[in-house]
Amino acid sequence: MIPTLTFGRTGHQSTRAIFGAAAFWETPQKEVDATMDLILQNGINHVDTAASYGLAEQVLGDWIRRHGKQFFLATKTDQRTKQTAYDQIRRSLDLLHVDQVDMIQIHALHEEPDWSTAFGPDGVIEAVTQARDEGLARFIGVTGHGVPVPEFHLRSLAQFDFDAVLLPYSFMMMQNQRYAENFNKVLAICKNRNIAVQTIKGITRSPWNDVQQNHTTWYRPLEDQADIDLAMHWIFGNPQVFLNTAGDINLLPSILASAHRFESRPTEGQMLELGERLKMEPLFK
Repeated sequence: MIPTLTFGRTGHQSTRAIFGAAAFWETPQKEVDATMDLILQNGINHVDTAASYGLAEQVLGDWIRRHGKQFFLATKTDQRTKQTAYDQIRRSLDLLHVDQVDMIQIHALHEEPDWSTAFGPDGVIEAVTQARDEGLARFIGVTGHGVPVPEFHLRSLAQFDFDAVLLPYSFMMMQNQRYAENFNKVLAICKNRNIAVQTIKGITRSPWNDVQQNHTTWYRPLEDQADIDLAMHWIFGNPQVFLNTAGDINLLPSILASAHRFESRPTEGQMLELGERLKMEPLFK
């Protein structure tokens, strides 16, 4: 059974593996339907998508139209100003065939101009607040990528009482002292305020570099089951975090199998051996 954890103050008992619907970017509807069957058969009860994930909202919405919303549903807006973000949120609801999402997230808020606009007059923060007040979304989150994102999350959490954050997390990322120090500060604040912590890029092997790309992920992923187990079990070994699954439906069976098998965190020695054997690199430097 895939372990579950209360998703912060939302009270939802979410599976610690959250389905990342970025995997539906250009996926035919037939494959989307089969994937949704797979995640439900495995007990996944939390799905995360975004307006900017290609066709993801559309194809996921077509499934919801036929089967109903059977899970905690989160999406994201990548707009920075109030009206454009609000319009995008309404479009997301239409595409998803729902009157309300469980969570709307401000997407990829990890650069200074974006952050200043988002929290300034007529910024996106006003749009997500309005969406919550109108019942279009129940909760509000913020996401980001890259080494500076924990620092931006700290600023965002000081400015607004978010219900969830999302950011990269892996053994390799935590070897970056700057990243690890600020990530742990975010964890402490989230624990104190009962804010859910979602993590991404958990099975990254390295950037693609000169390797021929054979997956739809933004990074070269781990592929062998034993290697995926080590990476995922290291993440699950932190009892505070969730892991959003990788953006490739072909990796999903291995990820789900690993989530079912979790018992304990691998040792530092095991993780160092994995990194050396595969010449692993963090995606963000």
